[in-house]
Amino acid sequence: MKKKILFKAPVLTRSGYGEQSRFALRALRTRTDLFDLYVQPLSWGQTSWVCEEDAERTWINQTIEKTIAHVQQGGSFDASFQVTIPNEWEKVAPINIGFTAGMETTQVAHQWIQKGDEMDRIVVVSNHSKKTYKDTVYLAKHKLSNEEHQVQLQTEIDVVNYPVKDFGKCAPLELDLKTNFNFLAMAQFGPRKNMPNTIKWFVEEFHNDDVGLIIKSNISKNSTMDREKLFYDLKMMLSNFPNKKCKVYLLHGDLDDKEVHSLFEHPKIKALVTFTHGEGFGLPIFEAAYTGLPVIAPGWSGQLDFLVNTDTGKSEFYNVEYDLHPIPENVAWEGVIIKESAWAYPREHSAKQKMRECYSDLTSEDSENVMNQFSNHAEYLHDKFSEEKQNSLMVESVCRALNINPNDKQNDQVVLEFD
Repeated sequence: MKKKILFKAPVLTRSGYGEQSRFALRALRTRTDLFDLYVQPLSWGQTSWVCEEDAERTWINQTIEKTIAHVQQGGSFDASFQVTIPNEWEKVAPINIGFTAGMETTQVAHQWIQKGDEMDRIVVVSNHSKKTYKDTVYLAKHKLSNEEHQVQLQTEIDVVNYPVKDFGKCAPLELDLKTNFNFLAMAQFGPRKNMPNTIKWFVEEFHNDDVGLIIKSNISKNSTMDREKLFYDLKMMLSNFPNKKCKVYLLHGDLDDKEVHSLFEHPKIKALVTFTHGEGFGLPIFEAAYTGLPVIAPGWSGQLDFLVNTDTGKSEFYNVEYDLHPIPENVAWEGVIIKESAWAYPREHSAKQKMRECYSDLTSEDSENVMNQFSNHAEYLHDKFSEEKQNSLMVESVCRALNINPNDKQNDQVVLEFD
C-alpha cells in the first residue's frame, strides 16, 4: 500500500527554503508507486510567493485542494515530511521526518535538540549542517535528582544535497553594464551575507580599475519600496568613494529560475564573490560552480560540499581565509541562532587578495587554462549532484524512516484468487 505523506513546507515561496521544498517534493514525486502525497503550504518570513503557472504549480494547487478535502473528511496520514527550521517541527503523524537547510553557525539551539529527537529521521542539505547538529552538546539537570547530564541529538541524520539543474539555452538577460569584467554578489541584504563588507572591500581593492560589481539583492521583498530603500543605502555607502573608477550595479526585482541562471552565463560576469559568514548549503554559490563560473568564498560551512572535489580533496575555488568568532549580539534569534554560537569572519586582506588573484588569472594569457579548470569541476558537479542521484538519496532516506524498501516496485493492481 502507498504511504500517505503530509508534505508541510513553504513550497510556494520565493526563498531558499522554497527552493529546498520544491526539490524535496520533486524527489518524492518520482516514486508515485510508494508515496501518496498531500501538500500543506507554509509561509516563509516576508518573502514573496512564486507566480509562475506551469504543470508543477497546477499539480501543487490540485494537491492542496485534495489535502483540504482529505482533512475535512477526517482522513489521516502515515507520515509527515516537514521542511522548515527544527523548532517548528511537530509530531503530526505516526512517523515524522524533518528536512532543514540547517546551520550557518557552530552550534544549534537547545530547542533543535528537543524537536529533533521528536522526529523519526532528519534530513539536512550539507555535511556541515549534520556535523553541527550532531556535535552540539548541552548540560542539563535532572528534575528529581538534580544531577547534570549531557543532552545531544539521538535521531539519525541523512545528508541530501541539492541537485544540479539543466536550464538548456537561456536567453541572455539585458544588463546595461559599462564594464566588461564584473563580479557578481547574489544574496539577501542581511547580516549573515556580509554584503556591506563585500561592497566596501571590492571598491577599495578596485578603486582605480575598470571593473564592476553587480549586487543582486533585496532587503526582504522585491517591491518598489524595497528597491528604493536598498538603492538609497548603497548610494550613501558609495558616497565615501567619490573618485572611484570601478562600478557598482544594483540588480533588483523578481527573476525566474532561467533568468537567474542566465546571470551565471552572462559574458560580462566573470566570477561570483561571497564573503558570507556561513551557509547551510549556498544555492547561488552552487549554481555558479556547476555553471563553471569561478567562485571566491570563505573555506567554511555548507559550500565546501561542492567547492571541494571529494575525490581529490582539492579546493576548486578562491579560498578566502577566515576566523571563527561569536556572532554579533543583534543577530541572535531566540530558538534559531543562539548568542553562544560562532560563525566565520572572512579576513579583509585575504578577501581583497583573492578578488585580485581571480581578476589577474582571468585577464592573463593563461585565462583559458584557468577557465578549463573550473569547467572540469562543473562537469564533476553535474555527475556527483545529478538530479537522479539526489532524488534517489531523498527517496532512500524517507524509505528508511518508513521502514520500506525503495527497490520494491509497487503498483496499484491487485490479483485475487478464488477457490
